[in-house]
Amino acid sequence: MTSWAPVPLRRLALTLVAIVAVLVPGLITSWVLAPPAGDVQQRVLERTASLGVVLLKENEVPTQLAQAVVATEDERFYSHHGIDSIGLGRAVLYDIANLCLCQGGSTVTEQLAKDVYLGGSDRGYNKLEDLVLALKVEQVIGKRQIMADYLSVIPTGLNRYGATAAACAYFHAPLGGLTLGQYALLAGVTQAPSLYDPTVDPEAAAARRSHVLSAMLADRMISKGQAAAAASEPVLTSTGPGC
Repeated sequence: MTSWAPVPLRRLALTLVAIVAVLVPGLITSWVLAPPAGDVQQRVLERTASLGVVLLKENEVPTQLAQAVVATEDERFYSHHGIDSIGLGRAVLYDIANLCLCQGGSTVTEQLAKDVYLGGSDRGYNKLEDLVLALKVEQVIGKRQIMADYLSVIPTGLNRYGATAAACAYFHAPLGGLTLGQYALLAGVTQAPSLYDPTVDPEAAAARRSHVLSAMLADRMISKGQAAAAASEPVLTSTGPGC
């Protein structure tokens, strides 16, 4: 009798069933054991104080910076409730197919929760707790505040944190006075700060900026002309209006 599916597909299906069988009970346990997120804003305040960086208010996040982050880091940020099930499923399938832990599928909310609750690590069991904390955080604060908090504490280079400090270091300008290309570069640095830090590797930073601009163009946030102009901007500036 002919099998209903090729062997590799059957193995993949069985693997997915096994993952779900382990994941669901783990999430339930994590929900019970994870701390409530009512103190998330206080934790963010303490984190920014310890880093010596600015805590952004939700109305202080430039629109184009938020768009760049969404386009490249979390395209369903405004529609999910902390976990992007589509992105997470895609990441799991990729990791299974490539026998690696290459893609995390983390949302902006998960990254914020990881930073202020889990000491920056979501490996192993921490990943389940991170998922649960992200759901809890979204029940406490809104999307605009989550974005502001994320951009306040996210690593933006070697020993540098927060978009405000990065704007000052890279462009000698306040966060609210940057260009599209500069916002795209800031959004791109956050994925791998040590790799895309423009003071370390300007070419890698420029390539990453182009990726962000392409994502924004694909999501119709900017035009082709805007993307081309932004991609031609210098990576760093030696002078500016000051921070």
